[in-house]
Amino acid sequence: MILPILHYPDSRLRTVAKPVKAVDDTVKMLVKNMFETMYAEEGIGLAATQINQHLQIVVMDVPDSQDDYELLLKDRKNHSDKKTNIQHHPLCFINPKITTTSGHEKNVEGCLSVPDFQAQVERSSQITIEALNEQGESFTLHASNLLAVCIQHELDHLKGILFVDYLSKLKQKRLLEKTKKAIKG
Repeated sequence: MILPILHYPDSRLRTVAKPVKAVDDTVKMLVKNMFETMYAEEGIGLAATQINQHLQIVVMDVPDSQDDYELLLKDRKNHSDKKTNIQHHPLCFINPKITTTSGHEKNVEGCLSVPDFQAQVERSSQITIEALNEQGESFTLHASNLLAVCIQHELDHLKGILFVDYLSKLKQKRLLEKTKKAIKG
């Protein structure tokens, strides 16, 4: 089931997510619906907060490389029906915690909750994360580059933080004004 995504500046995006107490059938169905929603909206990551479910759950499917990511974006822009050789890696993180970080790099980020807007954000270039998967099994993952960026971006959602919060106050103000004008029509 494809679920509606909250859009900036909706105040519900600022809600801090609660830990999942048990990975039961309800949580498994939510994860399934989150993947369906993420793919339908052509995203590479989605936090439960973005669909107004304030639980510590994140799903993502990040291409292997920057080249694959650019190819994926090009295919989506052209609405290509051709199958590409991009490898898919669906990942689910329940009750995720970043345990180590290193390095820094700036990347252009976008967000399903802030459509038609991208900006450069500086984040750690390498991280280690511990979480539960959709079966309730614990795992540790070492991530770098685009995967590390995506994980940090989505985990921010669980804390009520949006990538636009990393921008200057002036850029935030301009985005808010633009968004309010678009909402009014």
